[in-house]
Amino acid sequence: QVQLVESGGGLVQAGGSLRVSCVASGSGFSINAMGWYRQAPGKQRELIARIRSGGSTYYADSVKGRFTISRDNANNTVYLQMDSLKPEDTGVYYCNAEIEISDYVYSYWGQGTQVTVSS
Repeated sequence: QVQLVESGGGLVQAGGSLRVSCVASGSGFSINAMGWYRQAPGKQRELIARIRSGGSTYYADSVKGRFTISRDNANNTVYLQMDSLKPEDTGVYYCNAEIEISDYVYSYWGQGTQVTVSS
């Protein structure tokens, strides 16, 4: 059984910074990619950043230059450093992992962590 546990959300003023983390626990798996999705109030969940096992990254245009995704492969952990936060960054941030178990690939989700940016 694989579990993703996020931490690090909270309330911050516009212009501030936050870092959220996600740890994948379990055994017998390898991680192909990890990413962060955001769901703002009344909106669909959207991919904002992803990092593959080789280190290649993707960022949504809305966060480019402000957010940085990084990964600790040894500890199955992904981080999202969020700088120059804006009120429109408010939402629930979900960790997602593309996990391979016995040649099958599965998508796992964390429980989400709330990020609120006040103006």
